[in-house]
Amino acid sequence: MREADVAEQPTIVVRGEAFREVPPEVAVFSVSCGARGKDKDGVLARLTERAAALRVLLDGYGTAIERRETGGLSIYPDFKRGGERPVSYVGDWHTTVTVADFGALGEMLPRIAQLEQTSLTGPWWQLRPGSQAGAEVRKAAITEALGRAREYASAVGARVDRLVEIADEAGGGMVMPVARAAAFGAKRDTAMSFELDPQQQTVQASVIVRVTITEPDLAI
Repeated sequence: MREADVAEQPTIVVRGEAFREVPPEVAVFSVSCGARGKDKDGVLARLTERAAALRVLLDGYGTAIERRETGGLSIYPDFKRGGERPVSYVGDWHTTVTVADFGALGEMLPRIAQLEQTSLTGPWWQLRPGSQAGAEVRKAAITEALGRAREYASAVGARVDRLVEIADEAGGGMVMPVARAAAFGAKRDTAMSFELDPQQQTVQASVIVRVTITEPDLAI
């Protein structure tokens, strides 16, 4: 069909939207090791030891850990107000850990929290980039839009004839997982394992669909 023919046909433009709540696929948490002292070399040595202890602990979980990324290392002097000579030195080492095995995660977190001068934040529940949940919700948004187009066409005694265009609505056709902090259960067993409640992730997509319809029956 020529473009001119399409342009002459009645056209319907509709919006389709879909939401889904799906289980998270990974959990992400951040760990910081710290050290403080009057001697810079001593601070660095203690910080290195604590970072190594964390690495050994994480190594023990093998494939349960999907990714480890060092976020940064800092060693800086701490001054008294108005002073020019440092009274101490402070060191921090940060890493981010992504875990796919939520069973191992419940055991891992309290063990990390027990390490000396170590701070733990998280986890945050997430979907993987490119998650299949995104494709499914986009299909649902298109189905919803086409159903609405058929309803509009039927209301004027016509039917959908030709699909002209499908477009994301201002980027709204993207997967939008919501990263949420974990909720820790209060109960612990003898192995110091947290009971975790992974939070559902919201995935959203919206599309614009343009179709042509057959000649309406305006006499209905």
